[in-house]
Amino acid sequence: MSTLSAFLAGNAKKIEKQAVVISNRFVNAEGKPEPFEFVCISAKENADLRRASTVSKPVPGKRGQYTNDVDTALYTAKLAARCTVYPPLNDAELQDSYGVHSAEELIQIMLTSGEFDRYVSAIFEANGFSGMAELVEEAKN
Repeated sequence: MSTLSAFLAGNAKKIEKQAVVISNRFVNAEGKPEPFEFVCISAKENADLRRASTVSKPVPGKRGQYTNDVDTALYTAKLAARCTVYPPLNDAELQDSYGVHSAEELIQIMLTSGEFDRYVSAIFEANGFSGMAELVEEAKN
């Protein structure tokens, strides 16, 4: 028999932060690769990120009409930045060292394109997305 108490906030299992080594370029004092740490976000936070990544574009041939599209590159950067807890992407010293002024810019500048894709894939998987195609479809809706 089911009980409502299983769904109460205090009874829900917490999703632990996760750590993943994305690159061998970032090493600690012992010379070992330093992992990136990230957390999962709620569906509401994800919707807020999608909304913040939505751009209005004019409809070709339809004067005064616009359509809303999710800028998936911006959304992906925002998601990666929001989920990352270590390194602290909002740290001024870290941002200054790369010559950027936001967490979204920093995560894209500090990682190579392949590293960024692997990192984002790990974040998507941890947040319950089965793959990039599903994320793109979700972002479109």
